[in-house]
Amino acid sequence: MTSHPPEVSALECDIEGAPRGSLGVAPRTVEDVASVLRHATQSGLAVQVRGGGSHSGYGRPDPPDIVMSMEHLGRVEVWEPDDLTIVVGAGALIEEVEGMLAERNQSLVMPEVPGRGTVGGAVAAGRSSLRRGRLYSTRERVLETTVVTGDGRVVRSGGRVVKNVTGYDLHRLMVGAFGSLGVLVSVCLKLWPTPPTGATVTVDTLERARRIVRPLAVLEADGRLAVFLRGTDAEVDAQAERLGGDPSPGLDWPPDPEGRWVWSLRVPPAKTPEAIQRLPSEWRYLAIHDVGEIRCGSDTPLGAVLLREWAESVGGHLVVCSGDPSVMDPWGAPPAGLDLQRRLIAQFDPARVINPGRLPGGL
Repeated sequence: MTSHPPEVSALECDIEGAPRGSLGVAPRTVEDVASVLRHATQSGLAVQVRGGGSHSGYGRPDPPDIVMSMEHLGRVEVWEPDDLTIVVGAGALIEEVEGMLAERNQSLVMPEVPGRGTVGGAVAAGRSSLRRGRLYSTRERVLETTVVTGDGRVVRSGGRVVKNVTGYDLHRLMVGAFGSLGVLVSVCLKLWPTPPTGATVTVDTLERARRIVRPLAVLEADGRLAVFLRGTDAEVDAQAERLGGDPSPGLDWPPDPEGRWVWSLRVPPAKTPEAIQRLPSEWRYLAIHDVGEIRCGSDTPLGAVLLREWAESVGGHLVVCSGDPSVMDPWGAPPAGLDLQRRLIAQFDPARVINPGRLPGGL
């Protein structure tokens, strides 16, 4: 049995969903995180970082020796409503932070149906809002990050004031890195004001949806096409009239499709309608028009190989978000910059202890 130093053993706890035989730890401070990672590097132990578990199905992760829960690092550190910025711990639940921000008509612009998803989990997985065609992606709104590298260094990048963000965009590299460049402990995000009125209008064709210039979102869920609007009462009424549909009050965001297999099909935005037509008939889907992502759920992987071949032929990808990695490679063709990514990771996690195996190419 692996022995652990007192400062690591003191953090031991039970973590729901942790693999059997792993040590569960729940750091309460940045220094706690650094202690665990220094020990892992010195002892050659694999560390799996866990937020709400929403993105645990990606990649082919190595069996962890240590599972690190971020549940105690979820404090809102700084909220500047007038500057539209917030600094929040990685373990903060998206739903709870959004509820707080709603009091001042502001939003993180993160997943609308997050479940138990955390801010840090969404950033690490590169997860963005259904509204990102209008309000930009998570990567574009990250202003600053604080991370702990695999060998225990605390690194801060970026700046909390939008106009001061200059130089290397190291903080944005953390978005979608799945912790390979360090454990994210806090992040500063640009917020977005939310206008007073929202409405959802169902339309029958994409051409009708195009009558609105830059709506909040145009989504298609299993054949139902809806346009999401936000603005003043007069603006929403005028846009709904232009669409020729009856608006339903509020924003009726659809949840992501579920299944034994969960997928993200990513294609050039103009290819979205064709991608929908190519989906296997039994797959459930949620397409984000004008963005080029179709989120899918299925009970089997039948049809996935041909769909991936087509997606890659047009410059896209079919990513397995949850499923059996022994049946199908989670990522498909490795990215062109894989060697560069490997060298970059080596600078931040030289012993490769944080979430090994999670990235394309088995990184």
